[in-house]
Amino acid sequence: MAGIKRQLMLWGTGKPGADHSATGAATVVLENAAHLSALLGSDLVGPNSTVFVPGLVEDGGTPEGPVLAGYEGSLSEPGAECSLGSDFYLQIQNYGISAYMSVVGPTLIRVADDMDLDAYLADADEARRTGVFPDFLTNPVIQLADLPALGAGPAGDGPRRRLHAGQDGTLSTAPGGAPLGVLGEDTLDELEARWLPGAATAAAAPVAERPWLGRYLAAVGAVRDLRARGAADVRVSGFGGRLGAAARAADAEGPVADGTDARLPLLLWSGETAYVHDPASGRTFGLDPVAAGLAEALLVSGSTAAAAAHADRDGLERVAAYFADAGITLGAAGDRSGELVTAGS
Repeated sequence: MAGIKRQLMLWGTGKPGADHSATGAATVVLENAAHLSALLGSDLVGPNSTVFVPGLVEDGGTPEGPVLAGYEGSLSEPGAECSLGSDFYLQIQNYGISAYMSVVGPTLIRVADDMDLDAYLADADEARRTGVFPDFLTNPVIQLADLPALGAGPAGDGPRRRLHAGQDGTLSTAPGGAPLGVLGEDTLDELEARWLPGAATAAAAPVAERPWLGRYLAAVGAVRDLRARGAADVRVSGFGGRLGAAARAADAEGPVADGTDARLPLLLWSGETAYVHDPASGRTFGLDPVAAGLAEALLVSGSTAAAAAHADRDGLERVAAYFADAGITLGAAGDRSGELVTAGS
């Protein structure tokens, strides 16, 4: 069940998942169970695909694949609920009303129309200006749907990663997304050729006007991760301010190195404790105040040489070397997978 839930959330969010066979899409959601035969007779699924089928009583499939998983409810209608078996329930909500709704369990929030998009952009602008992130959006049980269309970038998205088949068999990467073809009529290669990166939903964010949106989404994920670990009142460097004097001085000179790249590590703090979070791998490093100030200066300046104009060079080199030993460069995305470690331990 854990693997099935993970596939469902990867499909909903559009986050890149594990490697899969080049044959078929990684995850397909059917809105109409009558389309299952047509799907299985197509090249849209392969041995490693997972297919979510409404009303399927018993999960299954064959050793040759794909995996078939039943669900009840809806994965596309805002205000609806989807259940997998008897122990996992996923709420579906529109972004615009989510700030006013009580969180009762795992929730997938969709930016479904222009009103939702306006609310999303207003919250992102506020966070960038003041450092205050929407409380509901950083709740550990909430995930934002269709991240590639909201500024996260298209890497890892597309028909080979996820597909949605509507009630009439129309195929897209997500509910409300640009139609790519019709089940039973189009091949996976044809869907891939028609796919436009960033068009996962009808309300795609204007990334050209806000090139920092990917960085914002990375910050939302980092704050959510720390809240899940018990941290409160989490702040993010570059959103409403900086932690240390060296970073503030480098920021004032501009341009900053950590302004728009969603792959770069983030410097966060909660009370007296600071952290570096690597979005690419999910690793989070706890830092003492001195190391945090040096790490932040490196992130803002982009290099040891530039940061040395505002901070102790020997200290900068030690901090840079510590993270390099961990496989992460403060100035480039890390590439190792997730654990919480403490600098100097």
